[in-house]
Amino acid sequence: MVKKQSGAGTTGERSVTLERAVRLYRLLELLTAGPQTRGLLMRRLKLDVRGFYRDLEMLRSAGISVRMQNRRYSVEEVEKAINRLPMPDPHLTLGEARQLAKGRTQAHRQLQGLLTQIMEKKIRRANSA
Repeated sequence: MVKKQSGAGTTGERSVTLERAVRLYRLLELLTAGPQTRGLLMRRLKLDVRGFYRDLEMLRSAGISVRMQNRRYSVEEVEKAINRLPMPDPHLTLGEARQLAKGRTQAHRQLQGLLTQIMEKKIRRANSA
């Protein structure tokens, strides 16, 4: 299931399964070797055409620019692209997430925002009961 997250600081991040996260990472790794044909990428990733284009759309929705030129796909600034890959749900407890949210970076603020949304919804439900 792909679920777009909302909140401050998000730039198209999406929650993905572990299997898909691995495949997206592997796709970027394959593109680091240089431009690749769709057929080669599909074989290496064991995808059909539909799955390939879904993964391609997932990368693009995460802000990763995958280009096609002369029937070959490529990506620039691979390290930046890898940093933009969606992450699978880590299945943290609320306490673990609160501990990880302590800090001053953008990632900390994003997690703090998510925790605030969770806590506000909890408070609203308790007040309406």
